[in-house]
Amino acid sequence: MSDHDRTDQLETVSDRRVTWPHLWVAVALALALYAAGIVLYLQMPDDDTAAKGLALFAISGLAPLGGVLLMIAVRKRTPSLFGIRRVEPRWLAIALAVGIGVVALNLGVTAFVSLTTDAADVQAGYQSAATSGIAGFVGAILLGAVLTPIGEELLFRGVLFSLLTRYSFWLAAILSSIVFALSHGINVATPVALVVGFAAAWLMHRTRSIWPGVVVHAVNNASSSIITVVHAGLIAG
Repeated sequence: MSDHDRTDQLETVSDRRVTWPHLWVAVALALALYAAGIVLYLQMPDDDTAAKGLALFAISGLAPLGGVLLMIAVRKRTPSLFGIRRVEPRWLAIALAVGIGVVALNLGVTAFVSLTTDAADVQAGYQSAATSGIAGFVGAILLGAVLTPIGEELLFRGVLFSLLTRYSFWLAAILSSIVFALSHGINVATPVALVVGFAAAWLMHRTRSIWPGVVVHAVNNASSSIITVVHAGLIAG
């Protein structure tokens, strides 16, 4: 086999799997977008807590989404390589059921951690947006329960998990879930983020699509905004 044939063969193999350069490029671009978003966020008035909460949602979704999409464009790879592919409806139904289970776990874990530790609650900024009125609530759902899950699932499952599966499913699922959880910091949300990450990784493994994981992620995030609004209403009432 000639050197030219070997090069063509290596390029063909790399076209069929996620590689480390894909991850590094996606992460670098996402970090640049996070930094740009934070700079803009810091320019916002401190007293406009609702707008700042929505801005946090937007940054959380747009940075990883933009990083991966730009990487796909720069590296000239097919989106399906990173889990952007159709999936059977039954898997979306399964993901919905898993998401509801995660919400129940979220409530229990959050209550337990809050009562037994001094772990920080980093959701205050997001909660201020959800409870700022109808527009704020709709914005929190669209940005926090639609945009953010798509962006984060694309980076953490579409790129990171897909890359690590070359070693083993369990290694990929555990490591990608830990990285995903730690990206949210060490706080009351960390244990649930770990569970969401593992559930999404399992669904990605079974379907090769990010969409079931997006559903789990979306249900969990939407529940946080809904519960916050209901709780605020009960207190006000």
